[in-house]
Amino acid sequence: MARSKETFGKKEKEKKRLKLQQEKREKMEERKANAKKGKTLDEMIAYVDENGNLSATPPDPKKKKVFKQEEITLGIPKHEEEDKDAVREGIISFFNDAKGYGFIRDIKTQESIFVHSNQLSEPVQEKNKVIFQVEQGPRGLSAINVKRN
Repeated sequence: MARSKETFGKKEKEKKRLKLQQEKREKMEERKANAKKGKTLDEMIAYVDENGNLSATPPDPKKKKVFKQEEITLGIPKHEEEDKDAVREGIISFFNDAKGYGFIRDIKTQESIFVHSNQLSEPVQEKNKVIFQVEQGPRGLSAINVKRN
């Protein structure tokens, strides 16, 4: 006797495929039966209220706001660069003498700025007040011309 070419797995896949097709046909027929044809324009319109939410009722004309086209900003406004040559003040928050680098906490902006021992005019320790300038390094801001205050 010859073996059947159709394996159990193939039969199961075919049953599943036919079942999905039948479910799809039933859903399509149900959508057609429940479809509301002939909606009026007023039933299809959605309004936006003063808060930007969709609603079925028109907004109150008394709450209408007028915006000037020039006031609308598309995208992110450009970051205004600070004067990099300006002298800043800060406090050494961390410094590792063995590795030769640390971080300065800017007093004004409270941002952490990298400092390398090559940029120090004299040895520093943690919690020393310093004055410095800033330049853009490969990984962010770096302090240059660092002097104790």
